[in-house]
Amino acid sequence: MNPYGVIVLSTLLVEYVLHLLANVLNIKSLRPDVPEEFQGVFDPDAYRKSQNYTKTVTTFSNITSTFNLILILSFWFAGGFNRLDVVIRSLNMGFLFSGLIYIGSLVFLQALVSLPFRIYSIFVIEERFGFNKTTRRIFILDLIKEALLTILLGGPLIAGLLVIFYNIGAGGWLLCWLLSIVFILFIQYIAPTWIMPLFNKFTPLEEGELKQAILSYANSVRFPLKGVFSMDGSKRSTKTNAFFTGFGKQKRIALFDTLINKHTIDELVAILAHEIGHYKKHHIIKGMIFTIIHTGVIFFLMSLFIGNQGLFDSFYIENVSAYVSLVLFMLLYSPVELIVGIFSQLISRKHEYEADRFAEETITHPESMIAALKKLSVDNLSNLTPHPFYVFLNYSHPPVLERIKAMKHSNFDKVSKV
Repeated sequence: MNPYGVIVLSTLLVEYVLHLLANVLNIKSLRPDVPEEFQGVFDPDAYRKSQNYTKTVTTFSNITSTFNLILILSFWFAGGFNRLDVVIRSLNMGFLFSGLIYIGSLVFLQALVSLPFRIYSIFVIEERFGFNKTTRRIFILDLIKEALLTILLGGPLIAGLLVIFYNIGAGGWLLCWLLSIVFILFIQYIAPTWIMPLFNKFTPLEEGELKQAILSYANSVRFPLKGVFSMDGSKRSTKTNAFFTGFGKQKRIALFDTLINKHTIDELVAILAHEIGHYKKHHIIKGMIFTIIHTGVIFFLMSLFIGNQGLFDSFYIENVSAYVSLVLFMLLYSPVELIVGIFSQLISRKHEYEADRFAEETITHPESMIAALKKLSVDNLSNLTPHPFYVFLNYSHPPVLERIKAMKHSNFDKVSKV
């Protein structure tokens, strides 16, 4: 095995071991008693249920990751990447269609293999713990919609990248980057009004006390609020959530209907204030800029390995091509992606603290933010005591007890200054 193969293999194994270790440590960090902060909020039975949920999901994650590792190694060392390429080349459809079919086949195979695990997660695990509301009809329709979106949106992007690299070679990385920037901005623009409504119904909040409270708060922080919607999350799950998406005139805040049904008006305003905090602190723009820069780095590095014979040899591939180069490079890039992912999670956790702080400083009842976080944790059976290493690898949000501690410390500082 040449150095390229050693890098890919080492990364796959290291990443697997790191996540397995994190999962083991996370289970060991579970505590039998309800944390003091949640006394009277998380009753003992529900708390035990949350711990069982964490154990079940973690065990399933270990099984899934082990299966995926065995599968990709088996496919690799059995010459699967080359065999697929040979079969497609025998059809004599030209580089573009060959490339699209090659990449599409790998995407399809991955989706097909992951399907049983997805079904088990939704219809067994989530069902067992009282979360699942997804019907078989909704599940099948979701699969069809996801496949169509992948073809209609991902297909043209991959085709464009292949044409650029095929005709220009390694020097085409800059054009590929520009094409990707246009694609990223396009998706951000159409997602709130075209893509997301394919999966969920978004209903503008009705006139009433909640809408008035939200509008009043938005005016107080000078936020041009044109789109606050209730989303029918209850048709798939009982879990609660809220999110901010889009930019410009297409930006919108969505509150799950399950969230609205379980929280007070003050708590809902606090949650919305947190989402507006992401906008006010420019987290959306910063995230987009980070994504664009990251994409540029990927294409630049990719240009250094397009048609690299050593990379093809490490995967036992006979014929050099731009489309196989794209696939192989993403495997070679995995060490960098692991580091970038950890860094991205770190920044995301920092942004969550900032959004909490913004909400706390701008709402009338700061304690409502803490109350909302506690309810969210109970409703979603969150793990209240995750291990720091697990958080480091996997969490885009800080653990809830740390968020509450940060907000209480912030309030203490305000009182002390007064």
